[in-house]
Amino acid sequence: MDTSPRVAAVHDMCGYGKCSLTAAIPILSAAGCDVCPVPTALFSAHTKFPVYTFHDTTDMLNDYLDTWKQIGVELDGIYSGFLGSATQVDLIKRLYDEYPTALRIVDPVMGDGGKMYPTYTQEMCDATGTLAAGADVLLPNLTEASLLTGRTYPGQNLTDVQVDDWLNALLDLGTKNVILKGIDRNDGALHNFVGRREDGKLVKDSLTHEKLPYMIHGTGDAFASAVCGAVMAGEPLKDAVALAGEFVRHSMEHTVNQPDFENRGVSFELDLHELTGLAR
Repeated sequence: MDTSPRVAAVHDMCGYGKCSLTAAIPILSAAGCDVCPVPTALFSAHTKFPVYTFHDTTDMLNDYLDTWKQIGVELDGIYSGFLGSATQVDLIKRLYDEYPTALRIVDPVMGDGGKMYPTYTQEMCDATGTLAAGADVLLPNLTEASLLTGRTYPGQNLTDVQVDDWLNALLDLGTKNVILKGIDRNDGALHNFVGRREDGKLVKDSLTHEKLPYMIHGTGDAFASAVCGAVMAGEPLKDAVALAGEFVRHSMEHTVNQPDFENRGVSFELDLHELTGLAR
């Protein structure tokens, strides 16, 4: 890359806890991206903690984006995640209108384990679902896939036939590529699936990574940010997903050595070198 691709990262900011912008900014930067944060909410800590403060930034964001236009900011990518309100979907669509050639990567951060996140509502989920139409890449877990499609959450163990059915349902929303992540078949591995259509038929790639015997908060944000960074660096989507999966696994292995990792979340700093090579 002769120049750094510029990406608007539309996510919340947590003062404590490794997720959202505190993951997106360093991971995208390591991959060679010029990151322009659009903070959708301000949290004192992420929502897994028993107490936290939450400030919705919706009222400031139109002025925020107005100044970008006034000073001539150009974007190569728009990467959205956790939102503070349903109205913020309109702000993302504004970015789509003003930067029509920018790559659209949508991580529909709405829930996990079959449950919606505590600050989300059905209205917010419905609004987030409209971002799928025209997205270049959509990255839901199974909980989010259920919310997007209106289907019942099926649990984490899907057969190949069921995966195909879910990929088709998500592609029917209008996205060009879908990454269905975190399928757990109780076989010692985690499975991610990349789906697209060619000549009207589903084309699927499957990526498998070793499953570690513990879960850590923030891995979804780290994974999506790594995918975004790799794609912006020019990697094919399948290769980007493979790289992101291993980056997260290695980060999880290092995280257990960090203090308060059960609460703070995934520590990826020691593994950013896996992404810096993309920018060279």
